[in-house]
Amino acid sequence: MRVTPQPDRETALARLADFLPHAGEDYERWRNHDFGPGGGNRVSGLSPWLRHRLIGEDEVVDAVLRHHGLAAAEKFIQEVCWRTYWKGFLERRPVHWREYRDHLATGRARFCRGRDSRAALEAATTGRTGIDCFDAWARELCETGYLHNHARMWFASIWVFTLELPWALGADFFLRHLLDGDPASNTLSWRWVAGLHTPGKTYLARPRNIRKYSNDRFTPGPELASEAPAPEGIERPPLGPVPAPVELTPGPGDALLITEEDLTPERLFPAVQWPLAVALQTTDWRSDAPVSDQVRGFANAALADALQRTHAEQRLGPVREGDGVGDSPIVEACTHAGIRRLITPYVPNGPTADGLEPLRARLQAADIELVGVPRYWDLDHWPAATHGFFRFWKAARPLIEARQAAAAE
Repeated sequence: MRVTPQPDRETALARLADFLPHAGEDYERWRNHDFGPGGGNRVSGLSPWLRHRLIGEDEVVDAVLRHHGLAAAEKFIQEVCWRTYWKGFLERRPVHWREYRDHLATGRARFCRGRDSRAALEAATTGRTGIDCFDAWARELCETGYLHNHARMWFASIWVFTLELPWALGADFFLRHLLDGDPASNTLSWRWVAGLHTPGKTYLARPRNIRKYSNDRFTPGPELASEAPAPEGIERPPLGPVPAPVELTPGPGDALLITEEDLTPERLFPAVQWPLAVALQTTDWRSDAPVSDQVRGFANAALADALQRTHAEQRLGPVREGDGVGDSPIVEACTHAGIRRLITPYVPNGPTADGLEPLRARLQAADIELVGVPRYWDLDHWPAATHGFFRFWKAARPLIEARQAAAAE
């Protein structure tokens, strides 16, 4: 049984150090193989910490470059950059997050009307469909908060094309149960499987592929869909902007806001003595359905770890924002401490960004400014997240080569 990882930065750095020798040829050879929970998969397992930026993409890439170089570890570095690509793509096209929320609401309403549809959805989420591999993955996800990336693709394909369930309900199921559940990576990956990300292309889970890469743990047959028809009329919306750089020097009237989107603020604001640091719990904003206890517990403990690492005279959190206007422990704490500006690592599109808008209005009413500061890794890479990943990689690879060259000097 897979054990829930420790949600702190020290464990993330230790996991990276343990994995480094395997980030080259070993990863490239075995990365698609899913040996199951406790089966010794050859992937890094860093995704829960990367998702919350308990460790940064730049830190992982730089460590791998030092150990292997780009040529020997390109497949793993690409995998890290997929996360950056998804984040940048959703930042450039925020309409896809709104569309997902709309599809989710529509899917819930439709599947609540009929007994058969409710039963089909419950069978899928509890691992009782009768499709052995799918049911095993559903149980593994709920029990461990994790699925191998290849299993996620198979699961999503069976959900959409075999069980014919709405893709947004599957994306919500993942987002509520994955320790590394990320609004961009999760939403856009499900869209990709369903044929909504790349026009004309879908992903079909094939029995032969599952048998091979599950190492014969599963041997599905004709119960799986044999076709994955692409939806018609899919067009990409116009590109939106990426955030601009923010140059500021925190002062006595500034406080720090920490969210689960970026839990190493000390890397963005080194050696700052904050009069007040606040950790905001936003995990429950992921869905109007319950988020798993594992996910909530991981995020809350990670927030507490980040808060403990800050140099602050006062610490508050993890806290939850109230629903009523004026019912804000954050505004109250800032006002009491004489704060005029609340600074946070930039929050990209997703539920945390949505939930911060009411807080922004409450702060503004109290004459307090909320400022998001983006990281240079994102500013460097997100502008190229306009089409498919490999066009993105053509722009990202020279940036990675430059990092390697700078480290060698």
